[in-house]
Amino acid sequence: MVNGSPASLISDEYRTQQQQLHRNPNYGVASVHFAPLVARVVRTLGASSLSDYGAGKRRLEAALREERIAVDYRPYDPAFPDYGEPCPADLVCCIDVLEHVEPDCLDAVLDDLRRITVSHGLFTVHTGPAQKVLPDGRNAHLIQRPAEWWLERLEPRFQILEARAMPLGVIVFVKGRTAEN
Repeated sequence: MVNGSPASLISDEYRTQQQQLHRNPNYGVASVHFAPLVARVVRTLGASSLSDYGAGKRRLEAALREERIAVDYRPYDPAFPDYGEPCPADLVCCIDVLEHVEPDCLDAVLDDLRRITVSHGLFTVHTGPAQKVLPDGRNAHLIQRPAEWWLERLEPRFQILEARAMPLGVIVFVKGRTAEN
């Protein structure tokens, strides 16, 4: 545990900073841009449940409704404790989140993603600096590493089906690793 947070997913101090940053209406908008891709993946997989890991203000949920996607939406964000704990789902989306994780908590977060990925995951990672800064003055992207570095951390936990470069980052489509595969 880090400062009382289960599984060391986030420190209390960083949770407070994220809550302050989320007061900015322009913070946490990336998921909306990826909603058409998420909708295609939901349709292709026939996924009935979606865990939005790092859901922020739940903008992906609203964007998926506009895409006419009916799915059991399960938000998780440590800055919004009323969402509850991360829940397993057929499709786990983690959009523009991993680069915001405290470096000391990254392994715990990746292990948690593995735990809840029942079937597939769609992760996007920005590899450079953010345009926003934390209240303490640090860049909002705490981890600024190249795509290869991220893939090395994901590969032991997931079967990487596709990794696609995007401007300033990478989109990774994974299959969960279970005892059977």
